[in-house]
Amino acid sequence: MDRNSAIGLSLIAALLFAYFYWFAPKPDPAQQTAQPKIVRTDSIIAKKPVVENDSLLAASYGNLSAFFKGNEAPTVIETQDVKATFSNKGGIIKELELKHYKTYDQRPLKLIAPTSNEFNLLTQYQGKEIDLYSLFYTMEQKKNGDTTVVSYTIAMADGSRLTHQYSIPEKGYEIGYRIISNGLDKQFAGDKLTLLWLDIVRPTEKDLSDTRINTTVTYYDADGFDELKARSTSTETQALTEQIKWVAVKEKFFLTSLIAQNGFAGGQVETAINESDSSVIKRANIKLNILKSQLAENKATFKFYVGPNDYKTIGKVTDGFSKNVYLGWPPVFWINKFVIFPTFHFLTGIISNYGLIIIILVILLKLVLAPLSYKSYLSMAKMKVLKPELDEIKEKFGDDQTKVQQEQLKLYQQVGINPISGCIPVLLQMPILFAMFYLFPASIELRQQPLLWAEDLSTYDSLIHFSFSLPFLGNHISIFTLLMTATTLLYTWQNNQMSSVQGPMKAMSYIMPLIFFFVLNSFSAGLTFYYTISTLTTFIQQAVIRKFVDDDKIKAVMEENRKKIAASGGGKSKFMSKLQEAMKNSEELRKKADDDRRKKKS
Repeated sequence: MDRNSAIGLSLIAALLFAYFYWFAPKPDPAQQTAQPKIVRTDSIIAKKPVVENDSLLAASYGNLSAFFKGNEAPTVIETQDVKATFSNKGGIIKELELKHYKTYDQRPLKLIAPTSNEFNLLTQYQGKEIDLYSLFYTMEQKKNGDTTVVSYTIAMADGSRLTHQYSIPEKGYEIGYRIISNGLDKQFAGDKLTLLWLDIVRPTEKDLSDTRINTTVTYYDADGFDELKARSTSTETQALTEQIKWVAVKEKFFLTSLIAQNGFAGGQVETAINESDSSVIKRANIKLNILKSQLAENKATFKFYVGPNDYKTIGKVTDGFSKNVYLGWPPVFWINKFVIFPTFHFLTGIISNYGLIIIILVILLKLVLAPLSYKSYLSMAKMKVLKPELDEIKEKFGDDQTKVQQEQLKLYQQVGINPISGCIPVLLQMPILFAMFYLFPASIELRQQPLLWAEDLSTYDSLIHFSFSLPFLGNHISIFTLLMTATTLLYTWQNNQMSSVQGPMKAMSYIMPLIFFFVLNSFSAGLTFYYTISTLTTFIQQAVIRKFVDDDKIKAVMEENRKKIAASGGGKSKFMSKLQEAMKNSEELRKKADDDRRKKKS
């Protein structure tokens, strides 16, 4: 590793530290399975009206009072992908299970359940607040091609009606929903209805902390996609003053969302967390306004998307929905969107072994980056040839680092070497490096996919598990992270044999892999396996490149450059002139500061 490569890697390390500081998950405490009852204590959710007896019902709600009582009857609709339970009480989705997914402990994965969700549809009727989702409806079921249509209707004596209609296709995770009013909306006061949705997100993954920092409320308004702060440990609230296209409760790998064809007229979203309660990830409170005019004009048309947060499919759901999978910032976003994700998803379509997919992905990326790797190795080879002369400079001016750097720059100029040529190939590979940190955590395909001793590539492997927690490490050691650290240290040692770097910079090259061991210990096993294979592949790649790099030829070229530059008077490039001028100014400032300190002491 030459000096320039070391500088480039140090820049990468600084950016990675920033990333890990903000985005790294923490080890999770043991998860519990208690299912407490829903308790609403927030300011968004209004209390449902309390009705004591038939006479009070009739006095308060007139003809609607007959629909406050009845026997709840579930209707189960099972498709290829979901099992949905509807209820005649409220005409709502009572429960929805994803058939192809399980929780980490292999229980049925239900994104909507009575112990986790509550819906209210509030309006004013005869001066009283009424929850239309608390009424009992008459159910009708029919088939429309391969779509099952379930309708829940209340019919008044005057002929006015209100219907909640659901369209459930045979495949997929979208469920159509319409509120159809035939005159009954005219009896509601105000200009809007208020839909309240409480979602208590339960643990579905291995790592509680990682799931929490990936769970939030997202929404799409006139300004585009936005979300509440997922990493906040306090209550997050946002008033929605513009028209809202859709709102979703986003978990790490799943979405529960409501999408309006003609938009919601504003509302409010909120998330709350109790870190001491391991039975709950977060509580999401959502308030959405539905214009009453939409009911009158038969435009109260919506759809639910309750399913996987899968980048391959969610982009087809509605505008901006694909942003629920975060691909990073530009240029990482472009690389992920147009290169990494399409390649990964192509491989998952033809290969079922995810270990093999990761190995192939490594090989493909190494081939694409081969020209940069070659330039980086060539820079290292040049430094290896110059190492004896660089060592002489250090021996001669070792006590004066500024003089060492000036003499090294002079040597680089004499042999025609650009001192930043080793940094550029490393820096150009950085977007690919960062792209991997988004690919593996965001890929639902890796969820519960085993590889060797890892039972789930989407989270850390914990074959080595403690009954206690260690500082900076947690209660486990990831074997893939151990292997990644070992191969990185071996690679660093090999490069340092060719390097002219000494002192703290050289020591840092060994310290960084050890630091990353602690940082990445709770990251996806797929990610650490990728970097293990990537490092091993780099060994092979460098062995191949070495066959095409002749140190004697490099030395001959540099000697020829030395003669040509000397014959031309040794003119400096503008870059070298500016660099040496900057070093000179820095040295003068340092000496002035030293003089000032000595004067103060005297």
